[in-house]
Amino acid sequence: MPVTVTFRRVRPTDALRRYAETKSQRLQKFVHAPVDAHVILSVDKHRHIAELVVNADRLNLTATEETADLYSAIDLALDKIERQLARRTTKRKDRKFNSGATVERAATVGRATRDRRARVIATERVAVKPMSVDEGVLQMNLLKKDFLLFKNEATNALSVVYRRRDGNYGLIEPEVP
Repeated sequence: MPVTVTFRRVRPTDALRRYAETKSQRLQKFVHAPVDAHVILSVDKHRHIAELVVNADRLNLTATEETADLYSAIDLALDKIERQLARRTTKRKDRKFNSGATVERAATVGRATRDRRARVIATERVAVKPMSVDEGVLQMNLLKKDFLLFKNEATNALSVVYRRRDGNYGLIEPEVP
């Protein structure tokens, strides 16, 4: 993983450069694609500032920390970036495995895992009106909803019309055995 260390208003030392490079290598465990890290170290009077910019597979993360010591500023900035990367990977895993009614999620990195179950938090009663598919689409647009349950006049069965991601509409009809 290439790590670039820039010094601003600080005398560059090999010890600081090595410390920033070795600490930045920890980020590799969160991302599988090549990671490019840029560490900017600066001193302004008594403020020691470490800024860390990470670019990895369509992801740009930035963290800035200010302390009385450059070493601790580097550590704190890396902790921020690690939390952001951990949050991102947890979201991706949740999205990938969140397909059933019962959902088991792992808590964020560093916390104990626990099971969470999806539950119904609201119930809404709907009057099912007989109408055609075209009327259902018009009614859905008037109500500004993403889907509408209605009784199809043609088949005399319950049907659902919904808005697709591409802007078109879909129709769900029950299959009669």
